[in-house]
Amino acid sequence: MGMTITEKILAAHGGQDTVKPGMIVNAKLDGIMCHEVTTPAAISMLAEKGLEGIFDREKIYVTPDHFQPPKDIKSAELHKRLDEWCKRKKIKYYYPLGRAGVCHALLPEQGHIRPGELIIGGDSHTCTYGAFGCFSSGVGSTDLAAALATGELWFRMPASLKFVLKGKLPAGVYSKDVILAIIARIGTDGARYKAMEFVGETLAEMSMEARMTITNMAIEAGGKNGIMAADQVTEEYLKGRLKGKQDYTIYQSDESAEYERVDEIDCACLEPMVALPHLPSNGKKISEVAGREMDQCYIGSCTNGRIEDLRIAAAILKGRRVKIRTLIVPATPVIWKQAMDEKLWDIFYEAGCVISAPTCGACLGGFMGVLAAGEKCVSTTNRNFVGRMGHPQSEVYLASPATAAASAAAGKLADARKYLQ
Repeated sequence: MGMTITEKILAAHGGQDTVKPGMIVNAKLDGIMCHEVTTPAAISMLAEKGLEGIFDREKIYVTPDHFQPPKDIKSAELHKRLDEWCKRKKIKYYYPLGRAGVCHALLPEQGHIRPGELIIGGDSHTCTYGAFGCFSSGVGSTDLAAALATGELWFRMPASLKFVLKGKLPAGVYSKDVILAIIARIGTDGARYKAMEFVGETLAEMSMEARMTITNMAIEAGGKNGIMAADQVTEEYLKGRLKGKQDYTIYQSDESAEYERVDEIDCACLEPMVALPHLPSNGKKISEVAGREMDQCYIGSCTNGRIEDLRIAAAILKGRRVKIRTLIVPATPVIWKQAMDEKLWDIFYEAGCVISAPTCGACLGGFMGVLAAGEKCVSTTNRNFVGRMGHPQSEVYLASPATAAASAAAGKLADARKYLQ
């Protein structure tokens, strides 16, 4: 019997010829992502055990991102601990303030993600990197500590689900709408500890930025990882970008590979989607929810803070004024500079938006966009749990950058297709 991409990667990194769902595999890691929220706890654990060594200073990628710049004394202490640890351990790929960014946008942009690799990170949305045909998954601080010391980690082999994306996306419908539609179909536990593999003609037409939006939200369906086979689009993105090792292995799922479930999604029939509070699975068509009043619009995050997303939002807001407070948050300094060079900042400024430095802050109710009681926010982030972006009585509505921008212009949930005509 054949194997899926996920099975092949874990087998190769675990020294196995074949693997099956449920098997325990002790696998060698190719990279570890660290940020200021979960890494300090891992550092403390290592110190308590007298484990001062790290497995490879060139395979650890570090950036502060959730509270950067620091917003208070507590977050400043987290930054300080991360900074001192990176200097003490001589971490090669440390991105300090000024070069720091949202981790899941920064690592691919800076060339640290390769097809066929096994990467973990101390953050649930590490599954983003699966868009490059690698296995990537988030872990807690305890597993992070073990991985930093040994360069290995054990995994229970997940079963695979296949999602076949068919048809051409209609105008005004984006990859964010695709993944919101999928999660609405299967639920927040529909892929619990499963590998979500995405294939199909719709996917082949998507950019790497659009693909990362899909794998980023695999965790919102409970997935262990999201993954797509690398192709020419992937390789074109990687050209001239990779740091360190230049070679990589592209894996394809075998035709005889077994899947626990196969879903076909006719993307040509999709509408813009909005996930209503308080679950990412509470997805509704914009035609069902348009007109709901909003207080804030947030465009950014590891899901939709890339240059492609900012261009989409700018195209809608050009020549218009927002009717609610609107925050634009580029995911990395490179994206910030590119948006400035393309004069997107001029468009957002004229529209009345707030432009922020790169940060994850508002996505988790940290800073730069925290909601008060009763406030409603249309957001391009990935999670809308109770109190996710602020007060427990606030509400978060997940949407694409196009839907978010159109809603900012209207002051209420709006269909972006009417703004693109």
